Amino acid sequence: MKLSQFRFKLPQEQIAMYPHSLVREFTNDDGSKESFRVTRRDEARLMVLHRTTGEIEMFKKDEKGNPIEGKYIEFRDILDYFDEGDTFVMNDTKVFPARLYGTKEKTDAKIEVFILRELNEETHLWDVLVEPARKIRIGNKLFFDEVGTMVAEVYDNTTSRGRSLRFLYDCSHEQFKEELFSLGEMPLPDYVLNGRPADPTMSNMHVHSHATEDDVTDFQCVFAKHEGAVTAPATGLHFSRELMKRMEIKGVNAAYITLHCGLGNFSQIEVEDLTKHKMDSEQMQITKEACDLVNQTKLSGHRVCAIGTSVAKATETAVGTDGLLKEYDGWTSKFIFPPYDFGLANCMVANFFHPESTLMMSTAAFGGYDAVMECYDKALKNGYMFGCFGDSLLIID
Repeated sequence: MKLSQFRFKLPQEQIAMYPHSLVREFTNDDGSKESFRVTRRDEARLMVLHRTTGEIEMFKKDEKGNPIEGKYIEFRDILDYFDEGDTFVMNDTKVFPARLYGTKEKTDAKIEVFILRELNEETHLWDVLVEPARKIRIGNKLFFDEVGTMVAEVYDNTTSRGRSLRFLYDCSHEQFKEELFSLGEMPLPDYVLNGRPADPTMSNMHVHSHATEDDVTDFQCVFAKHEGAVTAPATGLHFSRELMKRMEIKGVNAAYITLHCGLGNFSQIEVEDLTKHKMDSEQMQITKEACDLVNQTKLSGHRVCAIGTSVAKATETAVGTDGLLKEYDGWTSKFIFPPYDFGLANCMVANFFHPESTLMMSTAAFGGYDAVMECYDKALKNGYMFGCFGDSLLIID
């Protein structure tokens, strides 16, 4: 397929800047008004696409089964489409505070450093991206706190924006990571930080606002466990603790795999022919415990649902020719786009993503290009929200 087949105009007002939430307003004793936001992550909208019939559901139904116009299906209604014995496969990667701001030695120029992965524990060597990259050369030193205890030296160039940083910090690995992460922010996508109200202190920076204290929990799945992601598995963000408890009560299983989501999910595709696009590698692990649960579910005729495109990528990397999930500990650079024959999951949930994104392409591969594009068209016309905090699409037979 061609890149241009995934192009559409996404209005700025339909890009979610925050998770689904309710804004409460109250009046103080002096008559002034204030407001605060209450996150309701499982109350975002959920569209449902039935692959076999092509039916698209947007609205809840009355007792006679007729759609109630204007009363949209919510994510927490997802359990209505599953039965006891079905299994959700979920990505339990944990996002770490990967975005830091430092100053360059001598010039005091403000530099953004986006940590990607640790290269060497003993020498505190990390793979990072820097902005503005033109100001950062091998040998430069960067300072990350006011007292100058957290210092990094540019060790090597990797890509146009990439650098290897060696942190000059003499302590245990555990203490170093704790100190480093205390200086970082949650790595929200650029389109979120640039869509929120601008912070005057961020003028001339790569992004125009800071992540907030609320983002520490909002940009993390409630079931996150294994640290290593620099962006959250978006669809998993919709699960609340209440929804997880309802899953348990209904008998819908949760099988956890780990894929550390990287920035490659947001990289712009620069070729029209999708077969020529190369994905960045992401580390992943699938345990025997997860395999046993998923395979038992599949062999018993129950549904296996991939929660998000990262899960689809991981399970398709590790599925065998017999259609069963295999243990895996390594890396994947799998790029899924139509046409593609999925070997494991028979249903999938994914957010509504940006045009020309690999995440949108994976969704279209699972649901069928024409059907998914129709869903996207309905989402645009009916005010659904897009992006990591946006609404979702359940694709089911």
